[in-house]
Amino acid sequence: MTLYPIFLLVAAATVLSPGPGVVMTLTNSLRYGFRGTFGGILGISAGALAVATLSATGLGVLLATSAMAFTVLKYVGAAYLIYLGVRLWKAPAFRFEERSPHPAGPGRRFLEGLSLQLTNPKAIFFFLSVFPQFIDRTRDFGGQFTLLVLTYSALVILIHCAYALTAQRAKRWLTSERGGRAVNRVGGAAFVFFGAALATSRR
Repeated sequence: MTLYPIFLLVAAATVLSPGPGVVMTLTNSLRYGFRGTFGGILGISAGALAVATLSATGLGVLLATSAMAFTVLKYVGAAYLIYLGVRLWKAPAFRFEERSPHPAGPGRRFLEGLSLQLTNPKAIFFFLSVFPQFIDRTRDFGGQFTLLVLTYSALVILIHCAYALTAQRAKRWLTSERGGRAVNRVGGAAFVFFGAALATSRR
């Protein structure tokens, strides 16, 4: 695949761009530490795999052609993002030097990341519109598709881990109650913003 290096750049730029997944990773890293973040990162990556697979099936075609299907999934995703935002905004300020004695397990973080990715119809359209440009129709489709999907999912893990580690370095500044409350408010507002943007977006 001669265009593979270009795909790497495009995919990396897409994953790096701020979005609900990045907000979730940063927030989890600050609240639960790197280990508590990894479950959510794996969930987002698994969601990317699932969305990519769906984009190659009839569901992907349905969402690309059916206004009703797109609208339903869009509002489900928007409602979930707004729910996460309101919950985070109302959460009590946390102090990093006082870790919660019962942090959420990796399974719950995984499901949150997975749900976040699966309820974002824009991801499906990304795979539908971007992937075909990097696939050589004269060669085996399955092998190329698998390579691109696994590459994208691996980039999700690597880049989100980098985000999580970067957030860890910001702990010292955020050890005060004021800093913890600011993280909750900024993260919550970001989730609500992305949810509202998704709900009002057009095809």
